[in-house]
Amino acid sequence: MDPLVILFGFLVGILVGLTGVGGGSLMTPVLILVFGFKPVTAIGTDLAYGAVTKTVGGWRHLRARTVNQSLSWWMAIGSVPAAVSGVWVLGAIRSAAGKGFDDTVLTIVAAALLFTGAATLARALFLTRLIEREREGLTLEARHKVAAIVLGGFVGFVLGITSAGSGSLIAVGLIMLFRMAPRQVVGTDVFHAAILLWAAAIAHVVAGNVDFALAGTILIGSIPGVWVGSQWSIRTPVAALRTTLGVILIVAGLALLSKAGVAIPNTILAGLPLGILAWLLGQAVVRRRAGRPGVRPSDAPVPAPEP
Repeated sequence: MDPLVILFGFLVGILVGLTGVGGGSLMTPVLILVFGFKPVTAIGTDLAYGAVTKTVGGWRHLRARTVNQSLSWWMAIGSVPAAVSGVWVLGAIRSAAGKGFDDTVLTIVAAALLFTGAATLARALFLTRLIEREREGLTLEARHKVAAIVLGGFVGFVLGITSAGSGSLIAVGLIMLFRMAPRQVVGTDVFHAAILLWAAAIAHVVAGNVDFALAGTILIGSIPGVWVGSQWSIRTPVAALRTTLGVILIVAGLALLSKAGVAIPNTILAGLPLGILAWLLGQAVVRRRAGRPGVRPSDAPVPAPEP
């Protein structure tokens, strides 16, 4: 039982509780880069601990009536078999790659992290106009069901191979394809992720990729971390946190590519995240000077009429 693993589990749990995303996307690179675990073990163990964490969150959202169960199950029709097939593909890659297997998996996980980071940034920065048109209720038509299956299939396959994307990618899809309101996005996302993660975790258990002692150690930190993050989420600007999370995921992806042997100059490793943060800071300054501090005009207080 490594206290440092518990600490990282706690910190990642806080981010999951605050933003609803980041568990699989962050813990896998931490296990690889910080603790030196084999990529396939990090992926399988991450999914196993994440299944338990998401189940707790999914039950909470279900009781709060923030879950569109019908949409979740339609996504699961695509995501569950896709996740299992992703684990099978990972095994096939192991057989074909031989000694280069670890570097191959690192490259795949890095690509997933870069894509997930970009999607997370897009959600925080560029989907605000879609958010303004979000809706609480959704009656599923045939086109919605097909879209849900396709979305679930894509995310499930990515997750089965890399453990990343169950939160951020599904959340972006729920906003862009279904225009769901924030509470419904988070609740439906977490509930579906619990179903998906159990399927992927069981497949990795069968494949022998899960370190149960490690998963239990992470859970010791992550469960209270999720609880603390959930409490803080009421008072914390989630959009800023998601933006920061997106930058962290991009940095983690670049670091994994470097570990896999890809020649990435240090100027890019350090300069890209700093450049993104500088651009975000510049955008915040522009909004403030324009009198738009990130609040929609419709939400601004209306002055009372003079008597």
